[in-house]
Amino acid sequence: MPVEFLGIAATSDGSETVARTTAAFDRDYTLRLARAHEDHGWDRVLFAYAAGAPEPAAAAAFLASHLDRLQILLAHRPNVSYPTFAAKTFATLDRISDGRLTVHFITGSNDHEQQREGDFLTKDQRYERTREYIGIVKKAWTSREPFDHEGPHYRFNDFVSDVFPVQQPRPAVSFGGSSDAAYAAGGAEADIYCLWGEPLARTAEQIERVKEAARAAGRTDVPRIQVAFRPIIAPTEELAWEKAHRTVAAIRARRGGAVEAPENTGSQRLVEIAEAGERYDRALWTPTAAATGGRGNSNALVGTPETVAQALLDYYDLGVDILSARGYDLLDDAIDFGRYVIPIVREEVAKRDAARAERAERDRHQLIAAQA
Repeated sequence: MPVEFLGIAATSDGSETVARTTAAFDRDYTLRLARAHEDHGWDRVLFAYAAGAPEPAAAAAFLASHLDRLQILLAHRPNVSYPTFAAKTFATLDRISDGRLTVHFITGSNDHEQQREGDFLTKDQRYERTREYIGIVKKAWTSREPFDHEGPHYRFNDFVSDVFPVQQPRPAVSFGGSSDAAYAAGGAEADIYCLWGEPLARTAEQIERVKEAARAAGRTDVPRIQVAFRPIIAPTEELAWEKAHRTVAAIRARRGGAVEAPENTGSQRLVEIAEAGERYDRALWTPTAAATGGRGNSNALVGTPETVAQALLDYYDLGVDILSARGYDLLDDAIDFGRYVIPIVREEVAKRDAARAERAERDRHQLIAAQA
């Protein structure tokens, strides 16, 4: 199966290891970073969402109007706009980008962060709302006739949009989470299910949970799986591990003080994994997650480009076909990962696909011969 690479569409140059030197939204840096991804083999970049941060749909529209190939993953929180309005916004952005949009719906993992923008629902209520919200957006993208809706969180009459996506029947929907409520909502609605990087065995368990949730929702298909990492690469293993320890030291220096216990299940899982051990499988390293309290995508893959590429292929062999990666020096790491890791992974995936096709053809001929 094809493999895709997702990077980050940051609008400023700061990270967990360095303070930003740009404005929160810097046009030149945003475009420079995106071009680095487009020019070095990446498929898509994520415009993330945070309370108080630059509005990601506007930033994505800016990017789409300047680049021709790079695809966009737009993060969106249902609490910040009505679903009919959001559906029009997304459809317009899909038009601007000529069909390069995927929407990532965020339920919200932290009560304090949600309350910054007036969202006081409980976590389970937020998942219920997200599921309803996605259903409305999908219908608004595809219905040419006016429709009514009355649900637990939204009510309206006679809505029909006058703008529809380029992609037919609609853009893909992305979703993430590691709680029972997340699996249920994402299993029902997501085209892509997003996980943070965990050890292979635990990732396999999560993939099975997603599949079970999709079946429970009555689906005959299953979401594609995306897994996210923080790669730390260098020409030699020794240099890569030196870089990894410098990175953790910089994270701790930037954060200072004690790390807060996370509220969300995904971050709690990362902290639990880090407490159980620092190194897993071929290259997974947890101190970067421990240093942030499991905040977001925070487990690292450490090693030479060859080592990190083989580690990513281990996840591909589990059924992961979207690999998300983001370094700590956003620009240089995107270039290095694109130059030295992505080609190895793509070449090995092509070999696997060719071998799989050859086996399938051989099996077909053997079946024909047996039936003759």
